[in-house]
Amino acid sequence: MRLEGKVSIVTGGGRGIGLAIAQRFAAEGSAVVVSGTSKDALEKAAAEINNHAGRALSRIADVADEDQVVALVEATMNEFGRIDVLVNNAGIAGPTALVTEVKLEDWERTLAVNLTGAFLCAKHALPHMIQRRGGSIINITSVAGLNGYAWRSPYCASKWGMIGLTRTLAEEAGRYDITCNAIAPGPIRGPRIEQVIRSRAEQMNRSYAEVELDYVGPTALKRMAEESDIAAMTLYLASEEGRNITGETLNISAGYKLS
Repeated sequence: MRLEGKVSIVTGGGRGIGLAIAQRFAAEGSAVVVSGTSKDALEKAAAEINNHAGRALSRIADVADEDQVVALVEATMNEFGRIDVLVNNAGIAGPTALVTEVKLEDWERTLAVNLTGAFLCAKHALPHMIQRRGGSIINITSVAGLNGYAWRSPYCASKWGMIGLTRTLAEEAGRYDITCNAIAPGPIRGPRIEQVIRSRAEQMNRSYAEVELDYVGPTALKRMAEESDIAAMTLYLASEEGRNITGETLNISAGYKLS
């Protein structure tokens, strides 16, 4: 019960990595607020946690909208009275296209959700952590935030930005005993990477199997990581065990390297 008595917000918590994190946190004793834009997915996630003796609240919120982020934070405080952990996991894949073909609205939307969303959530959750003089922020970035990533420029730029935000937050909040770290997943087995591979294969006129090898081939372990791997590291950083880690970006990628 490494998070017993804690309260956590997990954005993008209705499915995928976010759901895995929310479930792991709840199992370790944290009350969890799962937010996102899919009402059905969020309600199902919260119900599953509550049915397993956890405590969960679902809340619709587009993190790119400041008013909705404010409402999310207020709902958390009203329900649980504190915020100890913020996991900025909400994100979209953005377009698969060359820079010359990316539409401005797609660029702006990708950065709005992936980067501005993390900024807004931190902006409004931090005052409550500062008041209690403690807390943890974990930003889910990507190995695409550490390397150039052809055909995915908005996504890549947004994930690089999250790393800069992480280091800045660590500097600003450290005096209040608040840590801030980023986790950079590599290819994670599941529906999202499958959609990315399908889109990339279509745009590049290649087969699914060929493009999938582009993601598995560069890994040292010759496999994709799992959602549970990300949840495990997120738990570590949010727990007392991770209290002296801040400003870092930790790769969970099966040794993925872009050429």
